[in-house]
Amino acid sequence: MTQVVVSDFTFKYQHQETTVLNHINTTFASAAFNLLVGPSGSGKTTLLKFIAGLYPQFSHNAATGSILFDHLAIDSLSEQQRCQQVAMVFQNPNQQFAMDTVQNELVFVLENLQTPPAQINQQLNAALSFCDITDLKKRELNTLSGGEKQRVALACIVAMNPAVIVLDEPFASIDPTSRQILIKQLKELQLNQQKTIILADHDLSDYENIVDNVHQLDSTTGKIQRLTPKASQELFATFNQQQHDLPAVSLPDTTQQPIVTLNDVYVGHPKRQLLHQDHFNFYPGKTTLITGHNGIGKSTLFNAITKLIKYQGEISYQQQNIQKLRNLKYAQQVKLLFQDAENQFLEITVQEELALAKKHRNNAFYDDQTIQQILTQLNLANHLNQVVYSLSEGQKKKLQIMIMLIMAPPVLLLDEPLKGLDLQSIKVVVNLLQTAKEQLNQTQLLISHQLVGLAPLVDYHVNFADQHLSYEGVSA
Repeated sequence: MTQVVVSDFTFKYQHQETTVLNHINTTFASAAFNLLVGPSGSGKTTLLKFIAGLYPQFSHNAATGSILFDHLAIDSLSEQQRCQQVAMVFQNPNQQFAMDTVQNELVFVLENLQTPPAQINQQLNAALSFCDITDLKKRELNTLSGGEKQRVALACIVAMNPAVIVLDEPFASIDPTSRQILIKQLKELQLNQQKTIILADHDLSDYENIVDNVHQLDSTTGKIQRLTPKASQELFATFNQQQHDLPAVSLPDTTQQPIVTLNDVYVGHPKRQLLHQDHFNFYPGKTTLITGHNGIGKSTLFNAITKLIKYQGEISYQQQNIQKLRNLKYAQQVKLLFQDAENQFLEITVQEELALAKKHRNNAFYDDQTIQQILTQLNLANHLNQVVYSLSEGQKKKLQIMIMLIMAPPVLLLDEPLKGLDLQSIKVVVNLLQTAKEQLNQTQLLISHQLVGLAPLVDYHVNFADQHLSYEGVSA
């Protein structure tokens, strides 16, 4: 059992005027499930990285104050001691993998902890079983979905067996059923193995009867407070008032001309078929939500539609086979917002990314005045000179969405666009997407496990299951 005490802790990134963490004082109780909340960019990830001992050594900036693990300062521990005390699941799991396959990644983790060779397989298999991903053992990491990668990252932490488990939005890409299972498993670790859990999340679903303490970071003051039981109940009540499920949407009018068509399409990996669709139409000027379990093939489908991977059959755009369209011309018409925001960036600073987007836009609907207004709405106006990779994951996602909207493609495919966003940011993003659809007649295909706040945007709902796409809704 380990208590984590943060005392008078202050930190500011280089070249930033505002202090991210400002004289923070709080205690994460021993053997308790601690939930950390706060708006995007409030400093949650920064605080967690300090607790995990990753900062300041990888931030190149000193901090003042202290973080104690049962009276031992985290920066006084050797690397071996620190790994026994604390481990972290990143918001973006790609940032913590070092090997090619799931099995090799877990072996690498355990070997670095000097685990006796005779025990490695047993601990490896136990971790995979705990996270219910034994079937992924031999899979290459780069073939996994975002949600599957998150579960592998959690399995690595379970195998490490630290006293304190730190998790940064670990369920952002995970389907609702898997999310509930994993939260309950974390609770089991806390109760049965006396682990101290410190978890940051924007989506408060499923936590109300699980967490012991709620700590709230204020983005304005950079301070933190541990909420009283009454204040915690009010926070969950406010969240629960949001629309968590989509309303009953109508089925599409099949007499209208489709914009994207699949004909006898096979999509998948050499040993694993993901989609076999005889015929399917996506319709113009609408937002179509695609849902399905992790690893079902949703992102792979988007990669096929944007010609990023090979497939069998025919995919048509405006009744033309996309393989017969020039790549550059097609890429200007149909764009993909990647699940991982960093994969979208080509420049160094926020200002440079915006300039590049304006250079390649299809029209000038988003003029300088409108762009400035959106920057303010997304709380990015004061980050123009900041290196994009130093933004929080939520800020990266907002910038990524903004540059894709500025380019104004007729068809925009969005893979988990709400990942890492707080409720207020979700409202702003949904409103921006709604405006693009209404003013530019933009067609939007959207993958999201996060349903809170999406209802005003969605016109059609497609379920992806059993290698098949099907519209769900009520007849108009």
